[in-house]
Amino acid sequence: GRMWAYTVGFTVLPHVGGFLGWFLNRKEIPAWYEKLKRPSWCPPRRVFPVAWTMLYTGMGYASYLVWNDLGGCSSKAIVPLGLYGAQLALNWAWPPLFFGARNLNMALIDILVLDGLAIGTVCSWYRINRVAALLLLPYLGWLAMATCLTIRIWKDNPEQKPGKSD
Repeated sequence: GRMWAYTVGFTVLPHVGGFLGWFLNRKEIPAWYEKLKRPSWCPPRRVFPVAWTMLYTGMGYASYLVWNDLGGCSSKAIVPLGLYGAQLALNWAWPPLFFGARNLNMALIDILVLDGLAIGTVCSWYRINRVAALLLLPYLGWLAMATCLTIRIWKDNPEQKPGKSD
């Protein structure tokens, strides 16, 4: 019975920060985000919660697989789970930076570092559990789109950058 608790705990964990990020910044989306210049290929708002629910569930379960294969929080788990934790922290930091602080510069830096850590996570997990690494591939795909979207919004909304008032 205890393994079920671990499975559920690891699977739910990513949703906690994702939900908090949405909850704390939900008023900024219609108030500010909708007024930004966005590319034509920007997904509709209703797609984001569905996508993140699936992505967080996959990454959370994958982290459980890796943790379980490494025998819990052993010394072997420091790098693979450390990379995962670091990328998850940056993932959670993006909405408050982008929507809350409206800081496109910091949001862009955050997502670029996040990309590197997420790729590092997949690479480190591949040697431990291939299924876990494969479960992160949709996340990497979504992050690629989110990164391109962040870059485009950053470029197309120069008046939103700190210190640039015309």
